[in-house]
Amino acid sequence: QVQLVESGGGLVQAGGSLRLSCAASGRTFNTYAMGWFRQAPGKEREFVSAIIWSVGSTYYADSVKGRFTISRDKAKNTVYLQMNSLKPEDTALYYCASGGRIGIYRTTDYPYWGQGTQVTVSA
Repeated sequence: QVQLVESGGGLVQAGGSLRLSCAASGRTFNTYAMGWFRQAPGKEREFVSAIIWSVGSTYYADSVKGRFTISRDKAKNTVYLQMNSLKPEDTALYYCASGGRIGIYRTTDYPYWGQGTQVTVSA
């Protein structure tokens, strides 16, 4: 089992920045990828970004490319999502996920999930 705890969400004005963190614990030695997803009210959970744990390769949704940056600290078993130039449409509950051995873009690719952290961007 892998436990994931997100932090760093909050309320920010459009154009502002936030940095999300996700600390992993438990059986993390087998982690292939970690991802960030988000879910806005009334919408499906969608892929935001992912990182391949061993080599650091990164992947982004088109909607966040150039504004968000994913990174990881292997020593701390922590993945980060730096979010810049935030827009009101980025408002959502952001989830961290671990897994991704078969794929990285679908929620079903990740067996382990955090509880989520709320990001609210005001206009």
